Amino acid sequence: MTLQELNQLVALGEGLTLEFKRRVPRPERIAKEVIAFANTRGGRLLLGVDDSGTIVGVRDPDEEVFALRQALRRCATPPIAFTLERIQVEHRREVIVVTIEESARKPHFLRNGRHRQTYIRVEDRSIEASPEVLALMRAEKHPRNVVFTFGEKELLLMRYLEHYGRITVQQFAQLANLSRRQASRTLVLLTEANVLRLHPDEPHDYFTLAYNASSSAA
Repeated sequence: MTLQELNQLVALGEGLTLEFKRRVPRPERIAKEVIAFANTRGGRLLLGVDDSGTIVGVRDPDEEVFALRQALRRCATPPIAFTLERIQVEHRREVIVVTIEESARKPHFLRNGRHRQTYIRVEDRSIEASPEVLALMRAEKHPRNVVFTFGEKELLLMRYLEHYGRITVQQFAQLANLSRRQASRTLVLLTEANVLRLHPDEPHDYFTLAYNASSSAA
């Protein structure tokens, strides 16, 4: 990548597949960003670019690369593949372009003590993945022919969606008098069957009818 190409990339601003960092932050934070890219559509992490899009470069690129590798080795599981490119932007300052492909091994998790969390990319943010997103990531690895019974609860769901356009797990649980777990399993099953589409969001994911879902939905 040339310096001109770097400038053009930075001009796009942060988004679904692009994140800026002035330098490698603490291990959990940088691992979270890389995990989110690997779990979604891949992307590029630019080290040496601040949040405003100003290219400042890093003084010691070897140290930054070491910190990145150590953070991912310690915090990310399973391991995440990435490539590095270093671009000199001024004397003794470089921008490090970290490219992460969408992973065939997803979901990847952030190890934090005894806890494991997973993240995905939504617009220009890395957010914690819901149980429903996690279930669908796992289902992608083992596709199956989904069979379900279209009963009273499913009819209630369809009518609600035709009227309101979207529904959360909690809303469906209340609508159909189900536990959250039962509601979640039903919505995930219908998403696997391409009847619904899941839209990750904060504070709650939501589902729409697949044929009404926007092309930008995850």
